[in-house]
Amino acid sequence: MSTTEALPSRLHGVADRIPTCLGDLKGPEHGRVTLPIRLAWSGLTEFDVDDSGQRLTLYRTLMDCGQREDIVRYVNPTLLRQDWSRIRKLTARRVIRLWESRMPGLVA
Repeated sequence: MSTTEALPSRLHGVADRIPTCLGDLKGPEHGRVTLPIRLAWSGLTEFDVDDSGQRLTLYRTLMDCGQREDIVRYVNPTLLRQDWSRIRKLTARRVIRLWESRMPGLVA
């Protein structure tokens, strides 16, 4: 006999992973970022921060899978603000609300 238990939401714990403010973010403004395999287990592992499409994929990967330390290390606050309007169209509303409540500087 098997039991069926609900799987935890992929959004479980997301609030704990969001840095406390934009000033915490220390990611590069230019160059390449190579994510560890625990974050990029399929597809791209290296991202060109100067390429807006690759950066969008990088930031969304980090928002979905990264721990707070990963987000602090790889996300640049200036570029995040620049890309926010695109990110908010492609990310779960609950996640967006959490990020914007933590970092009001993202809201235009």
